[in-house]
Amino acid sequence: MKIAQAGKRKRLSIFDISAYILLGLLSLITFFPFYNVLIISFAKFEVISKFNLYLLPLSFDLTPYKVIMSDAKFWSSATNTIIVTVVGVLFSMTISVAGAYALSKKGMPGRNGMLTLILFTMFFNGGLIPFYLVVKELGLVNNLLVMIIPAGINTFYLIIMKNYFGTLPESLEESAKIDGANDLYILFKIVLPISAPFIATFGLFYAVERWNEWWYALIFISDASKTPLQIYLRETLITSNGLLSTLAQQAADNDNSKVYTPALQMATIVVSSIPILLVYPFLQKHFAKGILVGSIKG
Repeated sequence: MKIAQAGKRKRLSIFDISAYILLGLLSLITFFPFYNVLIISFAKFEVISKFNLYLLPLSFDLTPYKVIMSDAKFWSSATNTIIVTVVGVLFSMTISVAGAYALSKKGMPGRNGMLTLILFTMFFNGGLIPFYLVVKELGLVNNLLVMIIPAGINTFYLIIMKNYFGTLPESLEESAKIDGANDLYILFKIVLPISAPFIATFGLFYAVERWNEWWYALIFISDASKTPLQIYLRETLITSNGLLSTLAQQAADNDNSKVYTPALQMATIVVSSIPILLVYPFLQKHFAKGILVGSIKG
């Protein structure tokens, strides 16, 4: 019986095998840079690769991580990034969901004109100088809100949300309105619960954007105490003769041990990436459910 069942199993064709090999190689190519960064972050000063390319771990030294964790500027930047990420996601999701839900209603007055103006911003903008002047007049220079308010809505995300809300059956809202529910009640009690996978996905997209925010900080923030983690990371990677040399010298003065400067750079990348990477496992189930977005359960 087992032999018969085994015979019925689908045999892999040459195309299937080739596809698996190709996808496996692409996965390795994608994963290797992250692996290489992790390996270098644990490198000792005595173990220096000429090309900074490790295939196998040659050393294990936590000194680069200790140096980064002992830097007060790192913790200040990390705190700023966490605040921008949490507040920014709440702000962006609130106005994006509210705007998309309103624009999904065909009977909304001025709907077509608003959609035209929104789409216009995807192709044209006023330029950097007028944008800077507007931000300055709003008093957002050297303010953490400059990384939250101007980037509050991603137009592309807004359009996708609008299209999704437009696919929901009108009978859901009609039955709720018959029972006396208003639009806000329908949005929070009916629409959002059945759209949880969809909302969680875009919440993650906004979280990644806010976590990686550096452009607005580079232009509008000159106060070192208000810079985000990505600016700190930029300084460690570009100004290696400045910040990293200072940190390495401090470590050497404390315990008479040398620090491999590239290891400090890679350790900073690892520490900066881990928090946002930890979010993915918690939202993975929502990505799986997102495949069924738009389906109607009876």
